Amino acid sequence: MRILHTSDWHLGRTLHGVDLHDHHAAFLDHLVDLVDAAAVDAVVVAGDVYDRAVPPVASVELLSDALARLTARTRVVLTPGNHDSATRLGFGAGLFRDRLAVRAAVAGAATPVNLPDADGGTGAYVYALPYLDPDLTRDALAEPSEDGPRRPVRSHQAVTAAALRRVHADLAGRRRDDGARVPAVLLAHTFVTGGAASESERDIRVGGVDSVPSGVFGPADALDYVALGHLHGPQRVGREGTDPVMRYAGSPLAFSFSEARHRKSTALVELGPAGVTSVELVPAPVPRRLGDVTGPLAELLGPALDAVAQDWLRVTVTDDVRPLDLWAQVTRRFPHALVVQHRPANAPARAGARTVTAGQDPLAVAADFLAAAGGRPATAAELAAVAAAYETVLATERSA
Repeated sequence: MRILHTSDWHLGRTLHGVDLHDHHAAFLDHLVDLVDAAAVDAVVVAGDVYDRAVPPVASVELLSDALARLTARTRVVLTPGNHDSATRLGFGAGLFRDRLAVRAAVAGAATPVNLPDADGGTGAYVYALPYLDPDLTRDALAEPSEDGPRRPVRSHQAVTAAALRRVHADLAGRRRDDGARVPAVLLAHTFVTGGAASESERDIRVGGVDSVPSGVFGPADALDYVALGHLHGPQRVGREGTDPVMRYAGSPLAFSFSEARHRKSTALVELGPAGVTSVELVPAPVPRRLGDVTGPLAELLGPALDAVAQDWLRVTVTDDVRPLDLWAQVTRRFPHALVVQHRPANAPARAGARTVTAGQDPLAVAADFLAAAGGRPATAAELAAVAAAYETVLATERSA
């Protein structure tokens, strides 16, 4: 069986104000082409399909079109992440048949999607956990006891462990009844301990803890592959040889400058009766490179940076004095600059933040601000402009 693992599409997201809709569309075109080229048996999407609970109409239409094209070619198993609304994403899930499975409810987590093999038998079991918010899922994951239902404690580890106990019990029963060993895949949207985070993931901390130990997903001879979502960098996690093969597919696009060095990809997983036989990382298309440039403005405007002139950039200007028309000069040179900031390389040591009180001279406070922001004392003309504006405001208030 050949499984294509992807996650964290975040349809509807922007990057410092830039609409990423067309870039998301290009990635989904790439995904459809990859399914054709690699003869994929199923695409599994491990959460954060949308960037917010109520996505833009254009993003809903984009997902609808993508699922229609994918399910014309293969099967799709999809779960919500912490950015999605499980109820909205799961609407109509009971009506979907055969080639699309949306697993948005905790109640169905221990019932796998059976992927058929070429002979019509079961080629793989796919269990799918939606994002398990401890506050919202503890009741659904309560376990029977002599004193009545016993809820998991309020933590990601506890609710994930409770869900996994159900999954392992179901899988063990099926393995006893199967004539031959069927490989098993689990989708989960969570933060596994040891994973490398980026700046663009939303904090899911509950009770001061946001991660789940990899041992919760074991033993290694039960589940064969854990398809993870939530962290945006492609990476393997867990203990090799002790835990199942566990990977984050990562997001298909970069959503922060902390991801500038990521190599975005989709994981093509080959499964056999004994488990995972290979994992190939297929590079995702790069709509526009992301990078940082730093230096004096004269150097940044020179020819040395021609190779990155069309990239999405964070530009840091290090002149001692803030250049005039900084934004205009930088964006003429770098039309796709997303962040422009002035950080003097030789800035004098600044005193700590001071509380501004009503007893202070507003013009003196403004002068201090201009000096701190511009890296030099304000000129007489600048101070005169501030004073004129201040007097205009006072006059307006007196006449009101």
